[in-house]
Amino acid sequence: MSIHASANESPDAPFSLSRLVSAVTDAVPDRVALVAGPRRLTYRALHDRSVRLARHLVAEGVRPGEHVAVLSFNRAEWMESFLGVLAAGAVPVNVNYRYVAGELRHVLADAHAVALIAEDSLAAAVTAIRPDLPRLRHVLLIEDGGVRDTALEGTDYETALAARAPDADDAPALPGTGGDDHYLLYTGGTTGYPKGVLWRQADIFRAALERRAPGAPRAGSPADVAARAAACFPQRMLVLGPLMHAAGQWNALSMLLCGKRVVLSTDRSYRPDRVLELAHREGVHAVQLVGDAMARPLARHLLTEPGLCPDLTSVRSGGTPLTPAVRALWRAWREDVVLADAYGGSETGVCGSATGEDDDGSGDAREGAPTLSGSPDLRSFTMGGSIAVLDDDLRPLPPGSPVVGRIARSGRIPLGYYNDPIATGRTFPTGADGRRWALSGDYGTRAHDGSIALLGRGNAVINTAGEKVYPEEVEAALKAHPAVEDAIVVPAPDEHLGQRVTALVSVAAGARLREAELRAHCRVRLAGFKVPRTVHFVDRVRRTAVGKQDYRWAASVAQSGESTTPSFGL
Repeated sequence: MSIHASANESPDAPFSLSRLVSAVTDAVPDRVALVAGPRRLTYRALHDRSVRLARHLVAEGVRPGEHVAVLSFNRAEWMESFLGVLAAGAVPVNVNYRYVAGELRHVLADAHAVALIAEDSLAAAVTAIRPDLPRLRHVLLIEDGGVRDTALEGTDYETALAARAPDADDAPALPGTGGDDHYLLYTGGTTGYPKGVLWRQADIFRAALERRAPGAPRAGSPADVAARAAACFPQRMLVLGPLMHAAGQWNALSMLLCGKRVVLSTDRSYRPDRVLELAHREGVHAVQLVGDAMARPLARHLLTEPGLCPDLTSVRSGGTPLTPAVRALWRAWREDVVLADAYGGSETGVCGSATGEDDDGSGDAREGAPTLSGSPDLRSFTMGGSIAVLDDDLRPLPPGSPVVGRIARSGRIPLGYYNDPIATGRTFPTGADGRRWALSGDYGTRAHDGSIALLGRGNAVINTAGEKVYPEEVEAALKAHPAVEDAIVVPAPDEHLGQRVTALVSVAAGARLREAELRAHCRVRLAGFKVPRTVHFVDRVRRTAVGKQDYRWAASVAQSGESTTPSFGL
């Protein structure tokens, strides 16, 4: 079943993602790999369909190293497409399904995409911009119940796969792949147009996808990965993060490389009742989600039906940590549920995690864990040895240093941003000692025990009268109030201070909250200059497709001075 040949290989050559998935498939062919809506695919079936797609792409002239974009909601075809592009020796490009025409034009043009795989209802937006995409030679269309735009001149996805039996005599040969081949991940574009983070496949495997037991050595070959998959407990994970985003994609891929089962919700809107119905029906053991926005409604629903999901033992949040209030809701449902926050990013891979319990707001229980500026609500993360907090000269700060520095990774890091050497130089600098770093964009401090307390993103820092305020620290304090459903903190222009700390807050259903009460709550947790000077009460805090706060929207509300639910502030 293996589709790869070997020859004159570097030490990293065997660690292409396609080789690894092929090896796992050989080890556990009949184990269920993917559940998505009504579709259930074994590893053998997933491999077969991805190889069919790969042969179609090769027959259509897609060459090794060229880029193929995938524009789809979470569904089986997303994973088939991703793996099929890799098997063809090409590079898959993730595309956000919420993009409008201008954003689509930017990503497809910036990525130099030569082919596009898209759902019918999403592909319609590409028709108008296709004349602006001279490199785009081929389009595959996935039926999704929408109206197919014939002007796009695409090939039907299922028809293409049906015509390419993997073992047919006339099937085009697939190129070999290696660990030096590329993996490209476009960022969410929260501060501008998205940028493509370019990795070697061997490096992204080591930095984000390889799972191993504590103390276990790293895999030395695809055979090691396959052997571990064959011996593992066939855990089932419900992946709620979009596959077009790092958190969802990496969790799904790492599960597949372990021989485990990925369960996808194919709903196009977030319905907690349907999510939990799916989790219960599939007997999932773990749920991957993104922050409070996903975790809170699930916990609340479980409290109304505590008998649901008896197999669920862990909840993993990526992108943003769970607040103490939400962790307490999950504890109220089941005391022994494992709640884990992961820290990482497109530019750094998975850096570390936090599983220590601080639901009472008393801070991390580990000895020596920091309490920052009077705020006990921030999470401290246990990081790997390649993670450091750097000073302004790119020198790692020692454990216990009170200096706030930039969180960075060395070693297995990206090659840079695709098609953007200037941004590459800023984010992936080289220190005086010759060591190259990937800057996460976040700031933090390192505790005596080596853990890192996350303060927030440098490009979101608020400068108020010369004092720096990290929004995440203020947001954590706000969300510790029991009446606060969600919060986001941004700067607003101020004639005297330059910028003033401004909070947008949504209040829990049935609760009432005055601005003065909320500010008093913050004063005992934050230095005075960090306490929001202005609070806008809103119906809901808007979030992006991947569950992160929508800072662009928040900035517009803060600058306009409008509140959508002013009665909450009375």
